[in-house]
Amino acid sequence: MKRKVFVAVAILASGAYLATRHWSRPVELARGDIGAIHSFAPQLSLTDLSGQKLELSSYRGKVVILDFWATWCEPCRTEIPRFVDLQNKYRNQGLQIIGISLDDDPKPVRGFYQQFKMNYPVAIGDANLAERYGGILGLPINFVIDREGRIHAKHVGEVDISLIEQEINSLF
Repeated sequence: MKRKVFVAVAILASGAYLATRHWSRPVELARGDIGAIHSFAPQLSLTDLSGQKLELSSYRGKVVILDFWATWCEPCRTEIPRFVDLQNKYRNQGLQIIGISLDDDPKPVRGFYQQFKMNYPVAIGDANLAERYGGILGLPINFVIDREGRIHAKHVGEVDISLIEQEINSLF
């Protein structure tokens, strides 16, 4: 029940947000907020779609884009092919994209993963994980995390991929 309420709120918030903005800008959270810019990213430990353990801490030393998304989210469907391209382009320079789906059921996520030829790990998140990242009330939301594990930027809504590319290049 809580998950359905969370999804309903996420859909409404996404619609309201996207009705008023097209491209996102980095959002700096208030000092002390969970997930605040320049604070360490909250730890996550999940199992990805292939059954492998997925821990954010294992990517220390890499620049990470942590992308919260869902299969039903239209802006997510636009962004994900761009993230696939970024992963291909910058993998050897130390970029790692991690997808966190907020879908209720892994079955459509697996189909989506194959359809979009996603080349990075994807796991199913929940309201608890979303809360640890400051509350995920709309999708997509992504975090750019530096090599030490600190949040460099947070983007709410569909992001201009050139902005992400500038940010990751500044962290290599």
